[in-house]
Amino acid sequence: MAATKRTIGGEDTNITFEDQQQINTFARKSARLQELKDEIEAKKVQSNVLRLVTLTVLTYRIGEVFIHLSSEETQDFLETAKSKLQEEIKTLDSQSGEVKSILGNLKVKLYAKFGNNINLEAEEE
Repeated sequence: MAATKRTIGGEDTNITFEDQQQINTFARKSARLQELKDEIEAKKVQSNVLRLVTLTVLTYRIGEVFIHLSSEETQDFLETAKSKLQEEIKTLDSQSGEVKSILGNLKVKLYAKFGNNINLEAEEE
């Protein structure tokens, strides 16, 4: 595909189709990284809530259904739930690492071509 010539930061810069694809990929991956961070934080909150539960009898809501568990069942349920959450957090952390790696590679390529004419840093909230 032909390059599009645009004036960015006072300089004429050729933006190829591949460049635009990389910029789009960077934007999608950045959004995905934020989703993963939010999911990890939610799972950590759930995990902390489970750690705080120390009742001998537990009524637990799953969707629209409440279940009643004995003390032994409660402990087993909580241990299983904690383990499952920890595994989910590990998986999300791994996915987050992969996305960060892709973002790092794209940053190098895009900054090498566009220098200070492109801003790929996430805005602080």
